[in-house]
Amino acid sequence: MPLFPAISPYQKNLFQKGRHHIYYEQSGNPEGKPVIFLHGGPGGGGDENARRFFDPLYYRIIVMDQRGAGRSSPLGCVEENTTWDLIDDIHDLKQRLCIDRWMVFGGSWGSTLAMAYAQSYPKEVSELVLRGIFMLRKKEIDWFYQQGASFIYPEEWIRYISIVPASKRGDFLGAYHQLLHFGTEIERVAAAQAWSRWEGATSCLTQSKALIDHFTEDKFSFALALIETHYFKNKGFFSTEDYLLRNIDKIRHIPTVIVQGRYDMVCPIETAYELHAQWPEAEFIVAKNSGHSAYESEITDYLVGATNQFLHKERNEKDTN
Repeated sequence: MPLFPAISPYQKNLFQKGRHHIYYEQSGNPEGKPVIFLHGGPGGGGDENARRFFDPLYYRIIVMDQRGAGRSSPLGCVEENTTWDLIDDIHDLKQRLCIDRWMVFGGSWGSTLAMAYAQSYPKEVSELVLRGIFMLRKKEIDWFYQQGASFIYPEEWIRYISIVPASKRGDFLGAYHQLLHFGTEIERVAAAQAWSRWEGATSCLTQSKALIDHFTEDKFSFALALIETHYFKNKGFFSTEDYLLRNIDKIRHIPTVIVQGRYDMVCPIETAYELHAQWPEAEFIVAKNSGHSAYESEITDYLVGATNQFLHKERNEKDTN
């Protein structure tokens, strides 16, 4: 199933939390089934295609740009910016919109945030659709930013490591965090471009120039690199590394679909497999010919299929009652 046709929001707005002005939009059917789209990164921001995973005739589609990301401001701000702040924002937005329960849809970092939010407010979540599972554990960070994916994309890895002095290559995350948050303006720009390009260059099974160009745009790369290194250096602000796995029982009852690319280099399938082993009640779909991006056709097909599946289930239940 392809993406639904492009639509425009019927509402765009900001709400303020401390120094942050957080962007959100609504599109589709104002009386429809509510769903919130949680973007990746952290720091990636939403985009126009985020609305297109949901049938606009029947879904009330909410997209929120997380603190410091996308159309929220200040762009790239890491002050008062933790996982728990974002969860608070999601909860507050739900209350502002007078929504009782909603579907939560998130991929990559969005899957992390979706699970953390659902574990904090399980009664607020009607369903979960998760893609490219990421639980922000050390082995996942090391695979992508220290050694692992480097063996698959050596030509891109050379670009990624080129700006880090040889003496600091035992800890690329630490080195990038130092450059991005404490370096000169020239160092920060170069580090943001290199950090972000690495992710954009490895996110599709077949490398996408358009995606690389997007990831190396000045504003996008700046926000993505600053916020990702901030979150990763602080281990997602979780109390334990296996926080999300430890709390699966809180969300075990929520109808869930997990979609995972077999050849995902950013969030390798082992993580999704471990999650499903702890959570067999969730439907686990492996996209056998895909990488990481939600916009690879096979993954898109499964994600749209999942949102249609939950929509039809709810409509059938209403008809029965």
